Amino acid sequence: MSGAAQTVGIRSVPVRSKDRTGAALRHLGLRGAALIYLGAMVLVPIAAIVTKGFGDGLTSFRTALAVPGAWPAIRLTLLTSAVATLINAVMGTLLAWVLVRYRFPGRRVLSAVVDLPMAIPTLVTGLMLLTLYGPNSPIGQALEGVGLRVAFTSIGILLALCVVTLPLVVRQVQPVLLELDPAEEEAASTLGAGAWFSFRKVVFPAIRPAIVGGGLLTFARCIGEFGSVVLISGNLAGKTLTAPVFIFQLANQFRPAEAASIATLMFAISFVLVLVTARLLARRAEA
Repeated sequence: MSGAAQTVGIRSVPVRSKDRTGAALRHLGLRGAALIYLGAMVLVPIAAIVTKGFGDGLTSFRTALAVPGAWPAIRLTLLTSAVATLINAVMGTLLAWVLVRYRFPGRRVLSAVVDLPMAIPTLVTGLMLLTLYGPNSPIGQALEGVGLRVAFTSIGILLALCVVTLPLVVRQVQPVLLELDPAEEEAASTLGAGAWFSFRKVVFPAIRPAIVGGGLLTFARCIGEFGSVVLISGNLAGKTLTAPVFIFQLANQFRPAEAASIATLMFAISFVLVLVTARLLARRAEA
């Protein structure tokens, strides 16, 4: 009997080893397929654009910056992106608070509307804004009557950026608010703390990483925005021309090296922001 048991045990070893080998090969194949896909979709294009833009050192980059309107386009992009980030950090947090803490008719519809800017093509968003605030529209004419022009100004660019990046902060903050234990706020209220004091001392420290992460994603998204801006801005060199549109113009002028060098600069800024955001979100997950 013991001999038979030993025989069974000996025979079971190769089977287990074969199963483990097959599982390891499957896992290796899945990882390899994922890495190959990532490389083909992201890494190879990035390498191509960097090589094209800086294949001759900084020559193409300097030539692109020497084009009239280059530096103003970069400054305008960074400035409007920063302002749009601040606005959406505040209003996105407010929207997330309303969606989580209040129950009212149409709340689900409002939550769905928040995601619309991500579903609508950005070029359509720009067309909608131009139709609404253009010089020939009733609203645009009324605003110009009081000295405020939206279309073909930096205000229009800022409005477009705020629209297309609206969901980013909301969807970062909302899950954190849902996970918060209301008992802490109730305890602070029991001890005599007001609503604003409870928010600053209890709620805000918990949602601050989500706000910062959503803000960084918003900024990274803004500096690369093209579709919604190209129509509403008017693309006036030195005034309303943004960096993405400037890159598009360089490409249309058959200056791919200069376009690639400016694109690499904007990509580098976005990449750093994405890395910082990922680090913040990882810290929040570990907390």
